[in-house]
Amino acid sequence: MTADDRMFVFDRRAVRRHRERAAHGWPRHSFLVEEVAERLADRLLDVNRSFPLALDLGAHGGETGRRILGVKGVERVVAMDLAHGLVARADGPAVVGDEEALPFADAAFDLVVSTLSLHWTNDLPGALIQARIALKPDGFFLGAMLGGETLFELRRALMEAEMESLGGLSPRLSPFAEVRDAGALLQRAGFALPVVDSETITVAYRDPLALMRDLRAMGETNAVLARVRRPPPRDLFPRAVEHYVRLFAEPDGRVPATFQILWLAGWAPAETQQQPARRGSADVRLADALGTVERPAGERAGAPLPSRPGKA
Repeated sequence: MTADDRMFVFDRRAVRRHRERAAHGWPRHSFLVEEVAERLADRLLDVNRSFPLALDLGAHGGETGRRILGVKGVERVVAMDLAHGLVARADGPAVVGDEEALPFADAAFDLVVSTLSLHWTNDLPGALIQARIALKPDGFFLGAMLGGETLFELRRALMEAEMESLGGLSPRLSPFAEVRDAGALLQRAGFALPVVDSETITVAYRDPLALMRDLRAMGETNAVLARVRRPPPRDLFPRAVEHYVRLFAEPDGRVPATFQILWLAGWAPAETQQQPARRGSADVRLADALGTVERPAGERAGAPLPSRPGKA
């Protein structure tokens, strides 16, 4: 895929600026990455392999690397992030780099993990391809990224506020991948035995403004190229807060914020891996296994069965 073929949705310079800004107070706002990193380490325990050298792709402050060190034979973790201020907080070797242009040799790692960073890439298939190339044969990729249901409450509130204030909509929240697309992305990237699933984390906030402040402090604010650069109308966010509370507030007055986590797992191809059987090589007919009658395509049920050689 060439640069001309790619879709450019995000301003990667803005993504870097937001993450550098987040680095200053990161420990006070890293709770979501900490939670997902913990879950990633738990999932890694289910894999019956050892991975001496791992790459933490989009490492933030090294939360995932610290949790997987010593798990499944992980002896060393290389942390890489777009922001120097964040990756400087990681333990061990650290690299400032872009998920869309990995600065590593082919087949360098036994394991590549990624926690809540890949949703900011313009070329997600390309980033996954590079992650697969960075893996040794039969190396393992395990990633978590935000999915399409993330912050649906805030999207709804902003949409209604903009319709009232401006009479139209603008891209104020980032687009995210859907579950149905994730498996195809792994296959397109060349991973063997791809597995995709999702889960939801709901966080309760005192009010919608607390959520917005937290998103800014996490480096998760709008970096869409098509975003409106001029200041919003003065009443836009107060209106959005009103709609958020009206639509979603709990009885105690707190408001929920939904984060959908897409889990992507796959293996770098290797000759030793389980392979699908050759087409037509089965020695048992599916109709026999199901105890039913095989009919030619398009033949309706109840029609007389055609005679078969050797059968009465």
